[in-house]
Amino acid sequence: MCGRFALRAQRQALNETFGLERVPRAPGRHNIAPGQLVEAVAAEASGRRHMRLFRWGLVPSWSKDPAQGVRCINARSETALDKPAFRAAMRYRRCLIPADGFYEWQALARGKRPWFFEPEGGGLLALAGIWEAWQGPGGEVLETCAVLTREAEGRVREIHERMPVIVPPALSGDWLSANLQDPRGIAALLESCVPPELRAWPVGPAVNNPRHDGPECSRPLEG
Repeated sequence: MCGRFALRAQRQALNETFGLERVPRAPGRHNIAPGQLVEAVAAEASGRRHMRLFRWGLVPSWSKDPAQGVRCINARSETALDKPAFRAAMRYRRCLIPADGFYEWQALARGKRPWFFEPEGGGLLALAGIWEAWQGPGGEVLETCAVLTREAEGRVREIHERMPVIVPPALSGDWLSANLQDPRGIAALLESCVPPELRAWPVGPAVNNPRHDGPECSRPLEG
Protein backbone atom coordinates (compact mmCIF):
# COMPACT_ATOMS: atom_id res chain seq x y z
CA MET A 1 0.00 0.00 0.00
CA CYS A 2 0.96 3.66 -0.01
CA GLY A 3 0.14 5.23 3.34
CA ARG A 4 2.50 8.20 3.47
CA PHE A 5 4.37 10.40 1.00
CA ALA A 6 6.23 13.70 0.85
CA LEU A 7 6.04 16.79 -1.33
CA ARG A 8 8.92 19.12 -0.50
CA ALA A 9 9.69 20.39 -4.01
CA GLN A 10 9.80 24.03 -5.01
CA ARG A 11 6.60 25.39 -6.55
CA GLN A 12 8.38 26.19 -9.80
CA ALA A 13 9.36 22.55 -10.17
CA LEU A 14 5.69 21.58 -9.96
CA ASN A 15 4.84 24.07 -12.69
CA GLU A 16 7.49 22.71 -15.01
CA THR A 17 6.98 19.00 -14.31
CA PHE A 18 3.20 18.93 -14.59
CA GLY A 19 2.62 21.62 -17.22
CA LEU A 20 0.67 23.95 -14.95
CA GLU A 21 0.02 27.64 -15.47
CA ARG A 22 -0.06 28.38 -11.75
CA VAL A 23 0.60 26.51 -8.52
CA PRO A 24 -0.79 27.88 -5.23
CA ARG A 25 1.80 28.71 -2.60
CA ALA A 26 2.13 26.01 0.04
CA PRO A 27 4.80 24.82 2.48
CA GLY A 28 6.83 21.71 1.87
CA ARG A 29 5.35 18.62 3.49
CA HIS A 30 7.37 15.68 4.77
CA ASN A 31 4.63 13.37 6.05
CA ILE A 32 1.37 13.52 4.08
CA ALA A 33 -1.10 11.13 5.70
CA PRO A 34 -4.55 9.68 4.98
CA GLY A 35 -7.42 12.00 5.87
CA GLN A 36 -5.35 15.09 5.08
CA LEU A 37 -5.73 17.41 2.09
CA VAL A 38 -3.43 16.57 -0.81
CA GLU A 39 -2.57 18.47 -3.96
CA ALA A 40 -3.41 16.71 -7.21
CA VAL A 41 -3.32 17.60 -10.89
CA ALA A 42 -6.52 17.12 -12.90
CA ALA A 43 -7.47 18.13 -16.43
CA GLU A 44 -10.51 19.81 -17.92
CA ALA A 45 -12.21 18.52 -21.08
CA SER A 46 -10.11 21.05 -23.02
CA GLY A 47 -6.94 19.40 -21.71
CA ARG A 48 -5.97 22.38 -19.54
CA ARG A 49 -4.38 21.17 -16.32
CA HIS A 50 -4.91 22.63 -12.90
CA MET A 51 -4.02 21.75 -9.34
CA ARG A 52 -6.78 21.03 -6.83
CA LEU A 53 -7.07 19.94 -3.23
CA PHE A 54 -8.64 16.60 -2.35
CA ARG A 55 -9.04 14.81 0.95
CA TRP A 56 -7.02 11.59 0.88
CA GLY A 57 -9.46 8.71 1.25
CA LEU A 58 -11.94 8.20 -1.58
CA VAL A 59 -15.68 8.43 -0.85
CA PRO A 60 -17.83 7.07 -3.73
CA SER A 61 -20.55 9.44 -4.93
CA TRP A 62 -23.23 6.90 -3.93
CA SER A 63 -21.92 6.35 -0.40
CA LYS A 64 -24.21 7.19 2.51
CA ASP A 65 -21.30 7.67 4.90
CA PRO A 66 -18.29 9.89 4.11
CA ALA A 67 -16.34 7.97 6.75
CA GLN A 68 -15.90 5.24 4.13
CA GLY A 69 -12.95 7.21 2.81
CA VAL A 70 -10.87 6.04 5.77
CA ARG A 71 -10.85 2.56 4.22
CA CYS A 72 -10.19 3.71 0.63
CA ILE A 73 -6.85 5.52 0.64
CA ASN A 74 -5.52 3.06 -1.95
CA ALA A 75 -7.03 1.22 -4.91
CA ARG A 76 -5.39 -1.88 -6.35
CA SER A 77 -4.70 -1.12 -10.01
CA GLU A 78 -5.25 -4.75 -10.97
CA THR A 79 -8.89 -4.76 -9.79
CA ALA A 80 -10.00 -1.10 -9.50
CA LEU A 81 -11.84 -1.15 -12.84
CA ASP A 82 -14.09 -3.92 -11.49
CA LYS A 83 -14.75 -2.52 -8.00
CA PRO A 84 -17.98 -0.49 -7.50
CA ALA A 85 -16.16 2.01 -5.28
CA PHE A 86 -13.52 2.81 -7.91
CA ARG A 87 -14.65 1.89 -11.44
CA ALA A 88 -16.42 5.17 -12.32
CA ALA A 89 -13.50 7.25 -11.09
CA MET A 90 -11.08 5.03 -13.01
CA ARG A 91 -12.92 5.78 -16.24
CA TYR A 92 -13.82 9.44 -15.79
CA ARG A 93 -11.91 11.06 -12.90
CA ARG A 94 -8.20 10.34 -12.93
CA CYS A 95 -5.52 12.60 -11.49
CA LEU A 96 -1.79 12.81 -10.82
CA ILE A 97 -0.61 13.25 -7.25
CA PRO A 98 2.80 14.98 -7.07
CA ALA A 99 5.36 13.55 -4.66
CA ASP A 100 9.10 13.65 -4.34
CA GLY A 101 9.15 10.48 -2.27
CA PHE A 102 7.00 7.94 -0.46
CA TYR A 103 7.23 5.64 2.55
CA GLU A 104 6.75 1.89 2.92
CA TRP A 105 7.05 -0.26 6.04
CA GLN A 106 9.25 -3.34 6.28
CA ALA A 107 7.91 -6.15 8.45
CA LEU A 108 10.50 -7.27 11.01
CA ALA A 109 10.42 -9.74 13.89
CA ARG A 110 10.08 -6.85 16.37
CA GLY A 111 7.69 -4.58 14.53
CA LYS A 112 7.82 -2.55 11.33
CA ARG A 113 10.56 -0.25 10.06
CA PRO A 114 9.68 2.68 7.76
CA TRP A 115 11.72 3.31 4.62
CA PHE A 116 11.76 6.36 2.38
CA PHE A 117 11.92 6.02 -1.42
CA GLU A 118 12.76 8.75 -3.92
CA PRO A 119 13.85 8.92 -7.58
CA GLU A 120 17.45 7.80 -8.09
CA GLY A 121 18.24 10.99 -9.97
CA GLY A 122 16.06 13.29 -7.86
CA GLY A 123 13.04 15.16 -9.12
CA LEU A 124 9.32 14.56 -8.80
CA LEU A 125 7.08 11.51 -9.05
CA ALA A 126 3.56 11.48 -10.47
CA LEU A 127 1.48 9.01 -8.44
CA ALA A 128 -1.54 7.68 -10.32
CA GLY A 129 -4.71 8.79 -8.55
CA ILE A 130 -8.48 8.80 -8.93
CA TRP A 131 -10.99 11.22 -7.42
CA GLU A 132 -14.67 11.52 -6.61
CA ALA A 133 -17.14 14.21 -5.56
CA TRP A 134 -19.58 13.26 -2.78
CA GLN A 135 -22.59 15.44 -1.98
CA GLY A 136 -24.01 15.43 1.52
CA PRO A 137 -27.66 15.77 2.53
CA GLY A 138 -27.20 19.50 3.12
CA GLY A 139 -25.72 20.07 -0.33
CA GLU A 140 -22.11 20.19 0.85
CA VAL A 141 -19.59 18.72 -1.60
CA LEU A 142 -16.60 16.68 -0.51
CA GLU A 143 -13.88 15.90 -3.08
CA THR A 144 -11.69 12.95 -2.22
CA CYS A 145 -8.98 10.85 -3.84
CA ALA A 146 -7.14 7.54 -3.67
CA VAL A 147 -3.67 6.42 -4.79
CA LEU A 148 -3.44 3.44 -7.13
CA THR A 149 -1.05 0.69 -6.12
CA ARG A 150 0.62 -2.20 -7.90
CA GLU A 151 2.85 -5.17 -7.18
CA ALA A 152 6.22 -3.86 -6.06
CA GLU A 153 9.25 -3.98 -8.32
CA GLY A 154 12.92 -3.14 -8.02
CA ARG A 155 14.17 -1.68 -4.76
CA VAL A 156 10.71 -1.50 -3.21
CA ARG A 157 10.16 -5.24 -3.58
CA GLU A 158 12.94 -5.88 -1.08
CA ILE A 159 10.96 -3.98 1.56
CA HIS A 160 7.24 -4.35 0.75
CA GLU A 161 4.99 -6.29 -1.63
CA ARG A 162 3.07 -3.21 -2.89
CA MET A 163 4.00 0.25 -4.16
CA PRO A 164 2.20 3.23 -5.75
CA VAL A 165 1.67 3.28 -9.50
CA ILE A 166 4.06 5.92 -10.86
CA VAL A 167 3.07 7.52 -14.17
CA PRO A 168 6.08 8.41 -16.37
CA PRO A 169 6.08 11.92 -17.91
CA ALA A 170 5.47 10.55 -21.41
CA LEU A 171 2.17 8.98 -20.28
CA SER A 172 0.85 11.72 -18.01
CA GLY A 173 -1.26 13.28 -20.76
CA ASP A 174 -2.87 9.94 -21.57
CA TRP A 175 -3.64 9.29 -17.91
CA LEU A 176 -5.39 12.64 -17.52
CA SER A 177 -7.16 12.55 -20.90
CA ALA A 178 -10.96 12.67 -20.74
CA ASN A 179 -11.00 10.77 -24.05
CA LEU A 180 -9.61 7.62 -22.44
CA GLN A 181 -12.65 5.86 -20.96
CA ASP A 182 -12.39 2.31 -22.31
CA PRO A 183 -11.43 -0.09 -19.48
CA ARG A 184 -9.14 -2.08 -21.77
CA GLY A 185 -7.27 1.05 -22.78
CA ILE A 186 -6.90 2.15 -19.15
CA ALA A 187 -5.63 -1.30 -18.15
CA ALA A 188 -3.10 -1.24 -20.99
CA LEU A 189 -1.90 2.20 -19.93
CA LEU A 190 -1.39 1.00 -16.36
CA GLU A 191 0.70 -1.91 -17.61
CA SER A 192 2.90 0.61 -19.46
CA CYS A 193 3.69 2.54 -16.26
CA VAL A 194 7.11 1.04 -15.53
CA PRO A 195 8.47 2.25 -12.17
CA PRO A 196 11.58 4.46 -12.34
CA GLU A 197 14.81 3.62 -10.57
CA LEU A 198 14.48 4.48 -6.88
CA ARG A 199 16.88 4.84 -4.00
CA ALA A 200 15.86 4.14 -0.43
CA TRP A 201 16.95 4.27 3.20
CA PRO A 202 15.41 3.40 6.57
CA VAL A 203 14.06 6.29 8.64
CA GLY A 204 13.12 6.80 12.27
CA PRO A 205 9.72 6.40 13.92
CA ALA A 206 8.70 10.07 13.55
CA VAL A 207 6.84 9.34 10.31
CA ASN A 208 4.55 6.92 12.14
CA ASN A 209 2.78 9.88 13.74
CA PRO A 210 0.90 12.08 11.22
CA ARG A 211 1.30 15.05 13.57
CA HIS A 212 5.02 15.03 12.79
CA ASP A 213 5.78 16.88 9.56
CA GLY A 214 9.41 17.89 9.64
CA PRO A 215 12.67 16.86 7.93
CA GLU A 216 13.23 14.21 10.59
CA CYS A 217 10.50 12.09 8.96
CA SER A 218 12.64 11.29 5.90
CA ARG A 219 16.09 11.68 7.48
CA PRO A 220 18.22 8.49 7.18
CA LEU A 221 18.23 6.40 10.32
CA GLU A 222 21.65 6.55 11.97
CA GLY A 223 23.34 3.23 12.52
